[in-house]
Amino acid sequence: MKCPYCGFNNTDVLDSRETVGGDSIRRRRECASCKKRFTTYERVDLADITVIKKDNTREPFDRSKILTGMTRACEKRQISRERIEAVVDKMEMRIRARGVREIRSREIGDMVVRELFKLDPVAYIRFASVYNNFDSPEEFKKAVTLFKNRTRKIRRSIKADGRIMPGSK
Repeated sequence: MKCPYCGFNNTDVLDSRETVGGDSIRRRRECASCKKRFTTYERVDLADITVIKKDNTREPFDRSKILTGMTRACEKRQISRERIEAVVDKMEMRIRARGVREIRSREIGDMVVRELFKLDPVAYIRFASVYNNFDSPEEFKKAVTLFKNRTRKIRRSIKADGRIMPGSK
């Protein structure tokens, strides 16, 4: 493995462990030359999925784009990198479980919005404002109001013992 700091081609593995989902291996490495440490993730190379963009161009599915977008939305929030990785892993598994070779970027974006809604309200609003390309404060206010209304609806649908009442989502 090549060192990302100095480019030296020899690194030592200090620690290896499975990630929470068990679908990849996290390796802690140290460069034999500059002694700096870094983390790599090793995962199974699965069948290629093509993402159909808004303008109908196609590009290979890249989970790191989802991870980057979610990480930006979660900046300065109390959400660990591992938790974000777990959400991205879950989303990728759902996409792959469909067994499709192509997926629209809008579907992926909608999945990200839903997951951020569950994860953190501020991260949800941050991502939604970019994803939906808000042009005015009114559009932003609408998204916040929508979030509040959904949250109230969810809270009302949960019984005191934590069970979701029938007919609610």
